[in-house]
Amino acid sequence: MVEYLFNSSGKWIAFRIGKYIYNPNGKWVGWLPWGDNEVVDVNGKYLGHICYGSRIFKKYYTPYRGYPGYPGYPGYPGYPGYPGYPGYCVLPPGATDVTIEQNE
Repeated sequence: MVEYLFNSSGKWIAFRIGKYIYNPNGKWVGWLPWGDNEVVDVNGKYLGHICYGSRIFKKYYTPYRGYPGYPGYPGYPGYPGYPGYPGYCVLPPGATDVTIEQNE
């Protein structure tokens, strides 16, 4: 099942399939190693948190949880379709929008 992820202005910046996060072009950009809402990039560095169900934000401070390992390359997921526009939302306190590379 595809879960679309947006920034605070409602721009579609990523999607999730299972524990993997992809940019809109299907490039693997991160994953959820601990089974919660914390996302790390493909190198194991903090990328952000999924909040409000469909938003991804970067907290200014998050405690280091250790190296999550490497899950193995998940492969190309295909194009998930266009998710529509969910509207604006307020950033959580202590957070900013995540920058995810949209090229490729």
